[in-house]
Amino acid sequence: MQTKFNRRYKFARIAAIGIAVIAVTACAPRLASRGNLPDPDSLANIEVGQVNKRDVIEMIGSPSSTEMFQGESWYYISEKTETRAFFKPQVVERKVLIIRFNKKGVVKELKTIGLKEGRDIAMVKRVTPTAGQELTILKQLFGNVGRFEGGGQNTGTILDGK
Repeated sequence: MQTKFNRRYKFARIAAIGIAVIAVTACAPRLASRGNLPDPDSLANIEVGQVNKRDVIEMIGSPSSTEMFQGESWYYISEKTETRAFFKPQVVERKVLIIRFNKKGVVKELKTIGLKEGRDIAMVKRVTPTAGQELTILKQLFGNVGRFEGGGQNTGTILDGK
């Protein structure tokens, strides 16, 4: 009887260790990279005052975003996030490369901004009012019941020849 108990205890111990190992490895973070951050070697080839927009596209590709109105600044944005189990992803690294051009389209400034230089922007929670009624699902489903007349009868239109 003692040996039967020892075998069960040993099996339970091995099972507990196995479950613990699976639990620990399941919680390993998942890393995800997004965006477009050019290769540092390619960036070294961009000389202020020497390179134009076409050359920049050939060297490092098209930007993630451009300045809204004048198009004189290009932004290359990348971000790395880490997700653990079912929690919200955490941003662990963010880089924004800004290339500014002069009026002739030649590079006048290169600047890199990291995660620490970023700022949180508070979203506006106002709601724009709209005219009309707010309909419930039942009003939407049954709102047209009884609105139509004739039910498929001849209504005497021009197409009928009357």
